[in-house]
Amino acid sequence: MRTPGIYLSGVGAYLPESVSVQEALARGLCSPDTAAALEEQGWTGTSIAGDVPAPEMALHAGREAVAQWGGDPADLDLLLYADVWHQGPDGWVPQLYLQHHLTGGNPLAMEVRQGCTSVIGALNLAAGYLMGKGAGGSRSALVVSADNFGTPMVDRWGAGRDWNSGDGAAAGVLSTEPGFAELLAINATAIPQAEEMHRCGEPMFPPTVTLGRTLDFGARMEAYHRKLFAEGVAEDFTLTLYQRSKACVENTLEEAGVPLDKVRHIIINNCSRQDTDVQFLGMFRLPLAKTTWEFGRTIGHVGAADHLLSLHHLLTNGKLAPGDHVLVVGMAPGITYGCAVLTVHDTGTAG
Repeated sequence: MRTPGIYLSGVGAYLPESVSVQEALARGLCSPDTAAALEEQGWTGTSIAGDVPAPEMALHAGREAVAQWGGDPADLDLLLYADVWHQGPDGWVPQLYLQHHLTGGNPLAMEVRQGCTSVIGALNLAAGYLMGKGAGGSRSALVVSADNFGTPMVDRWGAGRDWNSGDGAAAGVLSTEPGFAELLAINATAIPQAEEMHRCGEPMFPPTVTLGRTLDFGARMEAYHRKLFAEGVAEDFTLTLYQRSKACVENTLEEAGVPLDKVRHIIINNCSRQDTDVQFLGMFRLPLAKTTWEFGRTIGHVGAADHLLSLHHLLTNGKLAPGDHVLVVGMAPGITYGCAVLTVHDTGTAG
């Protein structure tokens, strides 16, 4: 989807201090085998928020993004809250916390759950919403994401096959008024026949959270891979994933009018070195140096906030310059694959 006249006018982040893998091992937070595996995959640490609630982190990030935007938060047209883990008391919705303490009740507020691509999905929805409001007047949307994985039902160091889960929050303001970057195009695709990957070996009812069962993506994915090989369709699955994700990126770049060799930065999910190659770089033979992997491996996989956290990191560390093209790509359970292209206009307006 082309997104003419949609700009990113502010970004914010809340990132607690990172605990190194070796410190986690010394404190008994992970086993020697887990520590060795994480370091082999390139991880150096993960951000840990302690008992700071995810919505409170979201509020901090949202306030920074709104301040950078410079508008009145009560004038926002839309608030989208993206998350992947439990946010607070059951039956309660976290976006209302931001309405209570930041925006007031004027904007339409909704929670978005699309796994690790939730922010890309939320930006997609927000852009469409703002374009659909028609011409005339300034329109804006706040997209925020936050998670705290420090709960008994998840082992942040070993819940995934090859990642550790970090805590944090990030936010971005989309606007129809010019901002420091312009959203040129954004798309998503899915390989729904692979939805079983992240649930394989476990029943869908009753929900595991109601049973107090610990999250173990690694075991589920291993069960799924065994099933694929047993059915003789592993190669077909890999080819389909490759083709669909590659097409998503190519279509988005074409709509944006940006050749791949003109992309300066590639923002990806915070993931292992191997997954970085397989999921994001291998299909285009892109260099690791263009990605945000070096930053991401220090803070862990922060749910859906990875992409905005990395954009905030690039901006606040002076790594973005006018004219830079930024490719944002992400993958999540589903399997869903999201892609967006930004071009930087004036970093002086964002700081």
